[in-house]
Amino acid sequence: MNIIITGASSGVGFEAVIELISNQNNQIIALARSEQKLAKLKEIALAINPDCTLYTAKFDIAHDDYENALLPYVKERLGSVDVLINNAGSLINKSFMQSTQLDFAEMLQNNLLGHIKMIQHLSPLMPPKSHILNIGSMGGFQGSVKFPGLAAYSASKAALHTLTECLAIEFAERQIAVNCLALGSAQTEMLEKAFPDYQSPVLAFEMGKYVADFALNGHKFFNGKIIPVAHTTP
Repeated sequence: MNIIITGASSGVGFEAVIELISNQNNQIIALARSEQKLAKLKEIALAINPDCTLYTAKFDIAHDDYENALLPYVKERLGSVDVLINNAGSLINKSFMQSTQLDFAEMLQNNLLGHIKMIQHLSPLMPPKSHILNIGSMGGFQGSVKFPGLAAYSASKAALHTLTECLAIEFAERQIAVNCLALGSAQTEMLEKAFPDYQSPVLAFEMGKYVADFALNGHKFFNGKIIPVAHTTP
């Protein structure tokens, strides 16, 4: 499988890559904004599986150049893309009344618009029976418990959830499945930023393994679904 994953330098994305490189048949491009963390990812991946095919590239999905940088890179190394995992994102923890328009714009830029750019530029390289997996949040899942300070973040994730449903319809004729995992807590840097005193019962590597497995197989059973992946609240 030819796989691209964003937000691969830490947390769930990092752990998903570690799971994906265990299969010799997978060719993976891991994208993130931190070149240093990507270098560490590659070092660990090669230590686990020296024969794995893992390419890493520093790339900001919201602001960097798709036409002249990312697309040539992908075409040269993979050619086509079977799985796109839109995992990159960021979080602002600030009360609604203190949040500025720029805070909301930043959340939409990093948690929605960047993924839109990825999908618009890479979906033409995706053959029938491929899979786009968006990583959402229980914070944006309708009917879930909400928490103060996460209005901008949760709203941006809710938008990503609805985008998923819309794209599943638009891409149906091309046989590209689009799903979204609304993740609950896993012990990551982002969780610690949102809930500093909370200890999740789910470790990052456990959630990363789940994401990797679903990215490879979930589209055989689901399309256009927002699937809650939460053991506890938060």
